[in-house]
Amino acid sequence: MVNVAVYARVSSDRQKKNETIASQTAALREHARQMGAALPAEWVFEDDGHSGATLTRPALEQLRDLVAAVQIDVVLCYSPDRLARKFAYQALLIEEFARAGTRVEFIKGPRGDSPEDQLMVQFQGMFAEYEKAQILERYRRGKAHRARAGSVNVLSGAPFGYHYRRRSDQLGAGYEIVQHEAILVTEMFRRYADESVSIAALARWLTEKGVPTRTGKNSWDRSVIWAMLRNPAYKGTAVFGKTMVDNTPAGLNRVARLQGRSTPRPTRVVDRPRDQWVEIPVPALVSEEMFERVAARLEENKRFAPRNTKTTPSLLQGLAACSACGYGYYSTAPRHGPRTRRSTTTGVSVPTTTATDD
Repeated sequence: MVNVAVYARVSSDRQKKNETIASQTAALREHARQMGAALPAEWVFEDDGHSGATLTRPALEQLRDLVAAVQIDVVLCYSPDRLARKFAYQALLIEEFARAGTRVEFIKGPRGDSPEDQLMVQFQGMFAEYEKAQILERYRRGKAHRARAGSVNVLSGAPFGYHYRRRSDQLGAGYEIVQHEAILVTEMFRRYADESVSIAALARWLTEKGVPTRTGKNSWDRSVIWAMLRNPAYKGTAVFGKTMVDNTPAGLNRVARLQGRSTPRPTRVVDRPRDQWVEIPVPALVSEEMFERVAARLEENKRFAPRNTKTTPSLLQGLAACSACGYGYYSTAPRHGPRTRRSTTTGVSVPTTTATDD
């Protein structure tokens, strides 16, 4: 008897609501029954709400582990795009399963191993990848259009001090002020702008008051306070499109350059130019004048912070290298003690006492 495992996937909430995952699984079970194959209940793998543009999917990971550990003759999948949206991922999975002696069979797609069938799988994979890119582009343009129309439902959520009101038949999505949180936000801005209270002191103040963060934590981190003081939503202007994906080639570090190798960098998120931001009006918690004074102090603190070594440049920074790891030394300015040079990987510090050592 043929041993069979089945895999089904849907990526969107709409597909989950329409129960297309159930219809896929039912079709796969029926196909296995017609084959006269053995299909244990634990060999049915379903990924609800996971994109086919990535291989990091819980059920797919379990299926790959099972194929590697147990002799499975066939993995049934509804169609090539349900296995993966990218052709490269489809080829990788099919080859991985083939090395384990497992054949991948699609209900809606070629089922043989002939060159023609393999060519058809490749074509379907390329079309699935194109369709995925088209969906993402339409989604991006749709969000940008709604943002320019003043809709806040394109934002990821409401910051501390607000409650995100979901869209209904009577009202659109929007920010609603949470009074007890808004009082704390206003007081935080006032203390920072008028009393020169530090960000660390503000974090301790909120922690001692027992105020939970937006994510439910009891301890406030300085980075959270810093981000709140920079958030223009508190002055009445939420912003969409502040960041974008950067796909530029990676620069080489010193070790890789000396070894003659490249260092590919994954996609990273960078700030978008200010003139490309889309502003969305929301209820304000602080005045424009207060927000600008806070912004001015943040910029001043950034300029004169002890960790900012650009004001006192080091002549050999990046040139003097650690003999253990090969990475260059950089300057630090601790609160107490002399300036040091520190290796980026080993953490070994070397005191600098003269200008030439810097």
